[in-house]
Amino acid sequence: MTSLDDVVSWYERSDDEAARLTGNPHSRLEALRTRELIARHLPEGPLDVLDVGGAAGAYAVWLAGLGHRVHLVDPVPRHVAAATRLDGVTAALGDARALAEPDASQDAVLLLGPLYHLADPADRHTALVEARRVTRPGGRVFAAAIGRYNVIGEFALNGLLTERYQEVLAHLVRTGENTDTVGFPLGHAHTAEELAEEARAAGWQDLEVFGVEGPMGYAVDLVAPERVDEVLGHAQTAARMLEQDPRAIDLCPHLLVAAVNR
Repeated sequence: MTSLDDVVSWYERSDDEAARLTGNPHSRLEALRTRELIARHLPEGPLDVLDVGGAAGAYAVWLAGLGHRVHLVDPVPRHVAAATRLDGVTAALGDARALAEPDASQDAVLLLGPLYHLADPADRHTALVEARRVTRPGGRVFAAAIGRYNVIGEFALNGLLTERYQEVLAHLVRTGENTDTVGFPLGHAHTAEELAEEARAAGWQDLEVFGVEGPMGYAVDLVAPERVDEVLGHAQTAARMLEQDPRAIDLCPHLLVAAVNR
């Protein structure tokens, strides 16, 4: 089972997390669509925004650029050091399960990483409850999850569906649990229904679940470099068309739940 130490160790030695979302085409699609969905649901600003598990600040700096007051908390020292250098962003070490912020102190809270690193459902529940606790009435809460089924497509695209990983992924699809102890420290992969159930159990209301990347997903990585920008535009349109289709959401690499705090 993935632990917080595993997560911190992975990110302390991995490539630049801030650059990931501007690198390969599928990561660019993830970033474009995540920003689109968040912007669609945010009320008029400027807002007090808490970015929980915000890594090196890719979304925090975007929100600060829109005029919001953004504070980022993350358990990885390397991420916090990078985020403190961003214009308009403050940052501190923190844990999604025990936020230092006072009750009802934020207009919006983002959980765009913690849920898929927390293997224990009790920890995910605590993180969702904490996000709601620090959000003002009428504020917005967002949480991202890794989709359970598209992981198989990612492994196939990278030629990794060996006998060993077929067994790991078969278990992942059945349960959401990751039994592999090598590589990315995935704690849990969700279905859209499971993500909605966990959010409701934590008191999130008026919630909606979206498929982020849509049907193109990792397929955009197969496009010739000179056509990537053009195809990304079409991929966003396709994602928009199917973003709440229950038959399509679960095939997305990432899911996003958005809710209003009541």
